Amino acid sequence: MKVLLLGSGGREHALAWRISQSPHLDRLWVAEGNAGTARLATNLPVDPGDTLSVVETARSLGIDLVVVGPELPLANGIVDRLSEAGIRAFGPTQAAARIESSKGFARAIMQEAGVPGPSFSVFRDEQQALEYLSSHPGPTVVKADGLAAGKGVLLCQTAEEAAAAVRRCMTEGAFGAAGKTVVIEEFLTGQEISVFAFTDGETISPLVAACDYKQVGDGDVGPNTGGMGSFTPPEFWNEGLAEEVKHTVIAPVLRLLAGRGTPYRGVLYAGLMLTEEGIQTLEFNCRFGDPEAQVILPLLESDPLEVMLACAQGTLDQVPVCWRSRAHVGVVMTSGGYPGKYQTGYRITGLETEIPSSLVFHAGTRLTGEGPEDPVVTSGGRVLTVVGWGDDLADARFNAYRRLEMIHFDGCYYRRDIGEIPSTVEDGAWLPNPVPQSL
Repeated sequence: MKVLLLGSGGREHALAWRISQSPHLDRLWVAEGNAGTARLATNLPVDPGDTLSVVETARSLGIDLVVVGPELPLANGIVDRLSEAGIRAFGPTQAAARIESSKGFARAIMQEAGVPGPSFSVFRDEQQALEYLSSHPGPTVVKADGLAAGKGVLLCQTAEEAAAAVRRCMTEGAFGAAGKTVVIEEFLTGQEISVFAFTDGETISPLVAACDYKQVGDGDVGPNTGGMGSFTPPEFWNEGLAEEVKHTVIAPVLRLLAGRGTPYRGVLYAGLMLTEEGIQTLEFNCRFGDPEAQVILPLLESDPLEVMLACAQGTLDQVPVCWRSRAHVGVVMTSGGYPGKYQTGYRITGLETEIPSSLVFHAGTRLTGEGPEDPVVTSGGRVLTVVGWGDDLADARFNAYRRLEMIHFDGCYYRRDIGEIPSTVEDGAWLPNPVPQSL
């Protein structure tokens, strides 16, 4: 198969790494890619968000399958345009991708499907949103309705903080058009978990789960980011919980979308919170998470191209999806100042140093020359994800940080507590374990 992968982040390097291991792969191209994908595939100077250019490129290369990594091309209808051109693609249509591109739409779908989640209200008028907050003084969550690169969720402890968040979205335009509409939700407490399933719109693969870290600082302080690290498996994840999530969260949404004539095909990502009252659904995403993909994809035993093609063709019931059981921890290295202003162009050293039971996925990197062995420099906020694995989370964490200590670039920053605080869930309640001693 000739495959075109869209995207340039750590998720896309992880996808390229796993796809490159498929015996069905003939050749792999990546638009736009990074310094890591350049070692596995041919990077192309094609903007993944330029739908016309992607379709023309796929047609000219005789591509058999386009794998869409990020959410923006999906929200823009890339799968629809490729389908019209007779080219198969892994990912949902524009209509189905609204499950992520509009939080208000997603909430309405969940409500109609009976999926458990927080109470919510949707506002397109700032004054109405502020009036609502005046009668809801407790903690709330203010969300930009549209796509905001993972940064449009604002946790507010008071009505004053929530009002400031609404103004930030609607008046100040902090998230552009994404914040013209806001969703205000009930503030929940509990253990967050990211759950992933392959689907062809009807068949649902076995689920796999990870936990991620959204805030920039140790101990979950500071502003939200695109993700600072992740680990799998959560120690409370088991077959019983997986079945409950499948039947109460994933399946009802897929049935409803199929019934509307917009079947969802691809990978569905459910962001959940385990509360004392049970499972609550925080959000859906229409693609693999980043940085969760970097710890999830190494667990995929099944041939990735067989699974992705089956999702696109509606034949997933004929392809077994199997996941390994091994602990993985991924730590994101960022440019200094991220998620605020930062500088790029710094040379990265230590990438060639191999450490057993570890690997490095690139994100904001580029080569300084045309050859894959040329020096690598930083080119974005999230620069690398360093992954370690082992028999348990302690081993995986040790291997990840040991590899990370070999790598350096000016201004590099990373959290030091990724994978440090596992949690347990017993009888529907979540209880944090004592914090293990740091490395």
